[in-house]
Amino acid sequence: MTAHGVKCMLMRGGTSKGTYFLADDLPRDPGERDDLLLRIMGSPDPRQIDGVGGGHPLTSKVAVVSRNGVGVDYLFLQVSVDQALVSDRQNCGNLLAGVGPFAIERGLIAPTDGETVVPIRMTNTGGRAIAHVPTPAGAVEYAGTTAIDGVPGTAAAIVLDFEDTAGSSCGALLPTGQVRDVIADVPVTCVDNGMPTVVLKASDLGVRGDEPPADLESDQRLREVLERIRLEAGKRMNLGDVTALTVPKLTIVSPPRFGGVVATRTFIPHRVHASIGVLGAASVAVAAALPGSVAAGVAEVSGGPRMRIEHPTGALEVEVELDGERIRRTAIVRTARKMFDGTVFPRS
Repeated sequence: MTAHGVKCMLMRGGTSKGTYFLADDLPRDPGERDDLLLRIMGSPDPRQIDGVGGGHPLTSKVAVVSRNGVGVDYLFLQVSVDQALVSDRQNCGNLLAGVGPFAIERGLIAPTDGETVVPIRMTNTGGRAIAHVPTPAGAVEYAGTTAIDGVPGTAAAIVLDFEDTAGSSCGALLPTGQVRDVIADVPVTCVDNGMPTVVLKASDLGVRGDEPPADLESDQRLREVLERIRLEAGKRMNLGDVTALTVPKLTIVSPPRFGGVVATRTFIPHRVHASIGVLGAASVAVAAALPGSVAAGVAEVSGGPRMRIEHPTGALEVEVELDGERIRRTAIVRTARKMFDGTVFPRS
């Protein structure tokens, strides 16, 4: 395998870049597999100069894909840049965007004319997603008009539907049983669409909602109020004592500034996120769409399922469809691109 190289495809998935392999092209033993991947990526070395890694965690990622009964299995592996470590302890929603195209390119999934649906089991967590891959004339289409923040230019949209996100941590989409609660004299909406989130309106907190993260973090009065709200919300959301936890997240919402649905600033729980998490954005999107929520008064919802959730460094597109107060569908919009397909030769 080392002498003759390993079949490999390099792809950008979302805002990450990684090597994609068929499981059958790698050793079955995890230790042997990880040793091979370290040599392929060039780790450990800060520049990964003797491998194909890009010298950054976002470009030192691996997707291992195999066929299952109805779709494909996707194992994500994070290869450390400057240490001889390979981790399977987390998932990657960005490389997930490339799994559908890769499975079609490798013949694991037969394409259809127009759009090909690829069921994906994320073996790191056991979660499931469905990728909608554009395949005009039965071939993967990478060019398109969809832009995502963090990636130059545009590409074809790949919509990723997630299953069973509503109430995944708290037991219900609206864990308190209400669209609106009042905690510490502040109106809030507590929602769990994959991420326990407390949504608050900026004007109710005496802030604009578009401040730089550092300004909000330095506001001691604001942080004290938010922590009181978070601790009480944790109890009401069936999370118990959240003193030592990072959930629930607290997202301050205000009117959009750049054509999105709503502007956000998210505390996780005491530092302000430079952007917003995928499932946190999915939870905020629900709040924006629910009549009577604290977000409903400031959100500019067009009526379609796709929403741009603005954050400090751009926006994240989410698709949420509701049936009353029940989630019918949650999805995110990503893009991917095949960069090269061939044989990679690991160092000896």
